[in-house]
Amino acid sequence: MIDLVKLKVKAGDGGRGCVAWRHEKYYPNGGPFGGDGGKGGDVWFAVDTNETTLTKLRFTKSIKAGNGAPGMTKKMHGKSGDDVIVPVPLGTMIRNAENNDLLADLTKPGEKVLIAHGGRGGLGNMHFATATNDAPEYAQPGEIGESLTLQLELRLLADAGLIGFPSVGKSTFLSVVTRARPEIADYPFTTIEPNIGVVNLPDERSFVLADMPGLIEGAGEGKGLGHEFLRHIRRCRVLIHVIDMSGSQRNPIEDYEIINKELREYDLSLEDRPQIVVANKMDDEYADMYLEEFRQKYPDLKIFEISALEHKGIDAVLYAAMEKIEEAREFEEENTEPAQETVVYRYEPKRPDFVVRSSGPHRWIVESEKIDRLVETVDFEKEADTYQFAMTLQKMGVDAELYRQGARDGDQVIVGTYIMDYTE
Repeated sequence: MIDLVKLKVKAGDGGRGCVAWRHEKYYPNGGPFGGDGGKGGDVWFAVDTNETTLTKLRFTKSIKAGNGAPGMTKKMHGKSGDDVIVPVPLGTMIRNAENNDLLADLTKPGEKVLIAHGGRGGLGNMHFATATNDAPEYAQPGEIGESLTLQLELRLLADAGLIGFPSVGKSTFLSVVTRARPEIADYPFTTIEPNIGVVNLPDERSFVLADMPGLIEGAGEGKGLGHEFLRHIRRCRVLIHVIDMSGSQRNPIEDYEIINKELREYDLSLEDRPQIVVANKMDDEYADMYLEEFRQKYPDLKIFEISALEHKGIDAVLYAAMEKIEEAREFEEENTEPAQETVVYRYEPKRPDFVVRSSGPHRWIVESEKIDRLVETVDFEKEADTYQFAMTLQKMGVDAELYRQGARDGDQVIVGTYIMDYTE
């Protein structure tokens, strides 16, 4: 499937702070001189109007931004990691694959959204000098960058969509009215991925037209290209229903009824979507006969007669589509809130840096994603690292919260996968 892709993204880790000392001629007792680590690179997704499918990402298993460089001596900051910008088509929806939460819906050309944040660089030892420790042998590790498993789904954003059974002439119609060059042949499923073109009318109005993969009976249940096809149709303002009126392969009346039945079964709202019915292949010798039968069955239905092959009758269809599209656009403007600069749906509630809870007599657990990440980078075999870790917890207010809840000397405190002794 070219419109549904799953991949992992990993933002860059922050660089570790530097432990260094000032060694210069006129500073014999120079203090800590280590600089901060660089920030990890971010992972962005951006709309690229040159992309029309997710094909390029189909075999991409993971995307990773650059790590921040370590801090350097002379208080020099490490270089930040390189960002990654992933180009995707207009209409791409980005979800968290683990819980299906919608993170972003890219619906505007040039739109760009930050999906995974790079980790902050660690502080160098110049930040940790105190009155009691003027020569700290400690520098912070960099924060670990965010990692996510994403599911990308493409739902085309087109003003009008060409629908109909395979080989009814949709691709030929698209090639005639736009500069798109879809593959055209006289066999089913020539179009296996959506094609898009822009229709420019002589009066300088224009709209985006998409040729969808051919529908088959049972598509609403997922048969054939099924849901991959119907997913795109939901975003089209107007549907141009192309029917092969030559009757050479199928019965036009049956085709019309089956298509509309599949639309209703997939999404009931599609039944009310503006639809323009186009009788194609009217150059065939039997077309008039089948069209007459069709009109008798649906006497109140407006039908546009065309021959896409001979470029006849097409202008009337385009102007009718333009009229319906403008009506839909006007309705949307009146009933839609103004669009934000970037449509991002990620919900990030403000959480406390840590939570302390009792797990039994004289035992406490400190729950904190931030502290858990920090624990992974601390070398508890080194006294300086352990001391600075303890100082970090104290500055965060962990010690005070433990005491407030009743922790006393000798109690056990579980932090991450480590057990420590509490000291007042």
